[in-house]
Amino acid sequence: MSRREFFARSALGGMAGAAVLAAPSTAFAATAGPGALGTLIDLSLCDGCGACVDACRTTHADRYPRPVEDIPVNWPTGKYEDWQHMAEATDRLTPYNWTYVESVEVDGATVHVPRRCMHCDNPPCANLCPFSAQEKTAEGAVVIDPDACLGGAKCRTVCPWHIPQRQAGVGVYMDVAPGALGGGVMYKCDMCADLISEGGQPSCVSACPTGAMQFGPKDEMRAAARQRADAIGGYIYGADENGGTSTFYVSPVPFSEIDAAISERKASMPEAERISVPGMAPVTENFLDGTEGALKTIAVTPFLGVAAAAVAAISTFKKGADR
Repeated sequence: MSRREFFARSALGGMAGAAVLAAPSTAFAATAGPGALGTLIDLSLCDGCGACVDACRTTHADRYPRPVEDIPVNWPTGKYEDWQHMAEATDRLTPYNWTYVESVEVDGATVHVPRRCMHCDNPPCANLCPFSAQEKTAEGAVVIDPDACLGGAKCRTVCPWHIPQRQAGVGVYMDVAPGALGGGVMYKCDMCADLISEGGQPSCVSACPTGAMQFGPKDEMRAAARQRADAIGGYIYGADENGGTSTFYVSPVPFSEIDAAISERKASMPEAERISVPGMAPVTENFLDGTEGALKTIAVTPFLGVAAAAVAAISTFKKGADR
């Protein structure tokens, strides 16, 4: 038995008895406070150049997954998600591409829509993560801890836009029960949390050559979005969707028409090419605001406490053993 295996197994056994007292935080997260930041994306100024995509890929290249050569097949599905063959793709969200620009025709004009995580005010993904691997920072970013994530993909299921993407063959599940527990690690935009914690901006915003993206205090970005929408007779998306987000889109055409165009485009694409996020249809109800969502959260808490404590212990000892 390796030193790492010894630490992992010892931690699992030692924590089991007390695990029920360490349930993950499934209580609804509070909306980000006074320090919350937000992004304004003006579709009337976006020309689809892709500079934001290139900047994101360059900034996060060292954080992209590096799976084992022989990825274990999951039981009982007999499947796993592996995006290595599409690591260079920039036309969709993948574990290797956290933002992309979706271009559609609306009323004879081309509309370019930068797509990535919306960073919701009350994110179902973070609040329902079985292993507390996600959190919302004080600045408003929703981030995933790759050292705690087992790739269960519940975050993708409850996300209205299905943003997080999974890569198998990486993460803590490879040290616990590969093939039997977990499916990898989930990846998505984290608003460049490390950069903004140091007073910087997300790389996509800094790289935008047309000024289509702005970043700053959330209230200011919301106000700027409303002012811009009024100026062009346009529309806002993200202020109310899923209970409110930290991303405010402004468009000269209704988002219902953008959504229809996106849906039509995807329907005509080969099935293999339809791995993407849903469109821009109004999503006003947050999963956690409904009785069903609340009850499901409460019901699974006891189990999650046991599992989360075990995984947290293994992750902690794994980091210590690797030092």
